[in-house]
Amino acid sequence: MGTLQEGEGLGYGRSLPVPSAQEIERNDPQNIPERYIKHLQDRPKASDVASVSYDIPIIDLSLLAVGDEDERTKLDVACQEWGFFQIINHGADSVLAKMKAAMAGFFDLPLSEKKRYAMAANDVEGYGQGYVVSEDQKLDWNDLLFLITLPAKARNVKYWPLTVPGFKEAVEEYAVVLERVSDEIFGNLSVLMGVERDFVKKLHGDVKQGIRMNYYPKCARPDLVLGVSPHSDCSSITLLVQDEAITALQIKHEGVWVPVEPIPNGLVINIGDAMEAWSNGRYKSIEHRAVTNFEKPRISAAAFVIPGNDVKLNPLESMVDEKLQPRVFKDGVDYIEYLRYTLAKKMEGKLANIEYLKLRQ
Repeated sequence: MGTLQEGEGLGYGRSLPVPSAQEIERNDPQNIPERYIKHLQDRPKASDVASVSYDIPIIDLSLLAVGDEDERTKLDVACQEWGFFQIINHGADSVLAKMKAAMAGFFDLPLSEKKRYAMAANDVEGYGQGYVVSEDQKLDWNDLLFLITLPAKARNVKYWPLTVPGFKEAVEEYAVVLERVSDEIFGNLSVLMGVERDFVKKLHGDVKQGIRMNYYPKCARPDLVLGVSPHSDCSSITLLVQDEAITALQIKHEGVWVPVEPIPNGLVINIGDAMEAWSNGRYKSIEHRAVTNFEKPRISAAAFVIPGNDVKLNPLESMVDEKLQPRVFKDGVDYIEYLRYTLAKKMEGKLANIEYLKLRQ
């Protein structure tokens, strides 16, 4: 994910410019540059993937919206045991289709046109690749466009490809729909966490939404590369729309990688590190990755709910019980401090980041 650039010349993180994976594949489909070939221990292996089928949680948003207790209990279990679930009946099917078309329109542009929206040297908003912090690290097989989408006043229009027909309208509509979905989830999590229904939303302070639009080229050797390296998100929650034709997202569950098969018009939701800290570890941020395939490219869009800079990542008092649930996370860490910490590193799993927030045992 990324963050907002505040004022000219000031960014919270940066990612070094690298060649476009889409162009590499387009110009020489059999060529996998050495820098994209993962170290042996990091490559996707069939033996690491779950050999049995899991019933991945599916939550009906229309039931949550009317206060259905059984559905709320399902949400509670999903956030505790999986840190992840899929949402159906969100009422935004046509909006998802328009968003996918808008993303496809951008990534279909010539490279010279996409480069007009390239990330600045000091920030991660725009077109490029994320979490590139050194010239010799292994790269992921993807290109991305990251935009701050809400609030409207936080948008930096120089990164918005307004020449793509319908792009602005589709992204704006999608952003508003996801805000509605996330508000409903926050309301239910508030009830589950023993606070007022609007508490978790207010807890975010000067909240922002950022959307990372991903393009994963097809790859002649998907066994050598990763679309996205294993990581957890430093958001409170993340909302993802997948390409329905391709299964590429995998989540770490009970020590194995579980493929997340897309469901028609479904939204994937995962708990981020901020929510894990606020819940004192009751709700788990989920380590996840994306693999590639040799048949066709894939697009997806991940929307991050980003707390305000000075919001504290302290556990809620209602989530701390010295006997049943002792405090696990420390007090006093500003969200911006944690965000800068994560953006200064390459993606290397969940543990490398979340330990920063925990009390030393």
